[in-house]
Amino acid sequence: MIKNQLANQMKTLIELFETAVLNYPDNIYLWEKSKGKYKGTTYKDTRKQVLNLAAGLVDTGFKKGERAALVADGRNDWIISELGILYAGGINVPLSIRLETNELMFRLKHSGTKIIFVSKLHASKIEEIRGQLPEVEKVVFIDGKEKPGEKDIIYKDLLIKGEKLRKTDKEKYDKIWKEIQPNDIANISYTSGTTADPKGIMLSQLNYATNVVQSNGLLELQSHWKTLAILPWDHAFAHTTCLYVFMYKGASIASVEIGKTPLETLKNIPKNIKEIQPHVMMSVPAYSKAFRKNIENGIREKGEILYKVFLFALKVAYKYNGIGSDRGKGFRFLLKPLLALFDAILFKKIQAGFGGNLLFFIGGGAILDIEMQKFFYAIGLPICQGYGLTEASPVISSNVPHCVKFGSSGKPVKNMEIKIVDGDNNILPQDEKGEICIKGDNAMLGYWKNPTATEETLKDGWLHTGDMGYIDEEGFLYVLGRFKSLLIGNDGEKYSPEGIEDAILIHSPYIQQVMLHNNQNPYTVGLVVPDMEAINRELKNQGIEKGSEKGISEALKLIQESINQFKKGGKHEGMFPERWLPAAVAVLPEPFSSDNKMLNALMKLVRGKVNEHYEKEMEFLYTPKAKNIENEMNLNSIKKWNF
Repeated sequence: MIKNQLANQMKTLIELFETAVLNYPDNIYLWEKSKGKYKGTTYKDTRKQVLNLAAGLVDTGFKKGERAALVADGRNDWIISELGILYAGGINVPLSIRLETNELMFRLKHSGTKIIFVSKLHASKIEEIRGQLPEVEKVVFIDGKEKPGEKDIIYKDLLIKGEKLRKTDKEKYDKIWKEIQPNDIANISYTSGTTADPKGIMLSQLNYATNVVQSNGLLELQSHWKTLAILPWDHAFAHTTCLYVFMYKGASIASVEIGKTPLETLKNIPKNIKEIQPHVMMSVPAYSKAFRKNIENGIREKGEILYKVFLFALKVAYKYNGIGSDRGKGFRFLLKPLLALFDAILFKKIQAGFGGNLLFFIGGGAILDIEMQKFFYAIGLPICQGYGLTEASPVISSNVPHCVKFGSSGKPVKNMEIKIVDGDNNILPQDEKGEICIKGDNAMLGYWKNPTATEETLKDGWLHTGDMGYIDEEGFLYVLGRFKSLLIGNDGEKYSPEGIEDAILIHSPYIQQVMLHNNQNPYTVGLVVPDMEAINRELKNQGIEKGSEKGISEALKLIQESINQFKKGGKHEGMFPERWLPAAVAVLPEPFSSDNKMLNALMKLVRGKVNEHYEKEMEFLYTPKAKNIENEMNLNSIKKWNF
């Protein structure tokens, strides 16, 4: 069990923001693109808007402890709305813009939301269901509404009204936020609810304030740093590590330019990175993989010779960096001049594509494959893998540039106890695998209106994460995956699938997505989404027509060969135990995506949804016919990709 201490604890988000405004009044807090140009809003100007919004909100009848929901894209008004709700004594219910109407309705009803803040792109969903939400008294339209009704409030009007109210009775409204207590609920953040109804995680003012200080204890941010917040703001990772950790040091947060569609917003990220020139960025595996793919494709387009030089440069960097913590030590120092050369002629140009100021990424949301960590460290843009979950506010541990160990999730934050336990809750020694448990002021209050789930997760003050991991002799935490997503053999042995899945994707150019499955079955199976662009390119090189009978057959053979390279006789034989490699695979006719609910907001696989949707395919995979990849089901799937 590890227990770390940290001084200078803050007790509320209100105290955090007030201190930031006091220390950095003229620093830019928020950057937002308007009329083709990024414009900054200072800490003191942000505070004025927050106080005005809070006063306007109180004037509507909004009372301490009541809930207001927020459904909006990441932008200035998102954080101003949240802080306004908190300064009014309320509880924010941040909701994903990806939620469908039925999903929104459950969360709004369950939380007892009184007021909804909504931006233009998502207003139609709220309008569709508001008649079925009797507890909702008002809807605040952040971007206005043409013909507002009696229960509609225009956001700008609320700010104007609040400003007038504060001029006449400032003390009345200041008294509300000055009386906010550490254990007052700040947020009710809902889980994805993939296997049951979503749970509302109650995070207090103290939970957030503690985790902000804990995160800063791992690495001290600089007040001149900027970040581009590319992850969903309602998600705990971006919520704490961007919006509030940067606030703590008076640093700046930029929002992605909002497009007319989510895809258009996504496409704005590369352009916005160059415009903002961030010093730090938060990333998740899906984004990291996309960044790497774009980097490699860009180099390959410049010629095969340059690409081969790049691959050699990577090998040199991999050797020099070792496992991270031993970078440049021993014989490796001999490689430093060669690495400096490659840095000057290759890696610096890649870094320029990320604005030129980027020092590192913080990785979270899911486990990032060790090879991916090595790649970004090699090109001078390290992804410092961290670990957390919303119930922990969310940061539990992280690598940082001066303390990295590839494959780990870094060292735990201070002001928190951590232990690894077995099934009987006995503490395990270092290097032994078990459930990760934490105890500290960053651990949630519990689940809203769900005492049973609370009791199952919070035991004697310890938060049981449901994640398997271990701590090594140097104090680095290794996270092996969710217990619920583990592969389980028919003899009860367990194995985490994420490492195998990531390795398949990295070493198999013909596979775009993969999910492994074994729930006490005789063997492991896999669901595969093919990369048809890469497959068809290879078929063309071989002079085979895509979509032809031979083309379909060869496409399946390429996929099978990609899997076989990890098996006996393959190039990567021995990387994983054979029993956890797929003995049969189903080639799927469509990708996993957020649209079909098989990926969550952070592009992480929602295994429960995938298992449910492909139940029949799973059943087929445990039949003799499935062992031959050229079965009717897979042949039909490849045909669908080509037409």
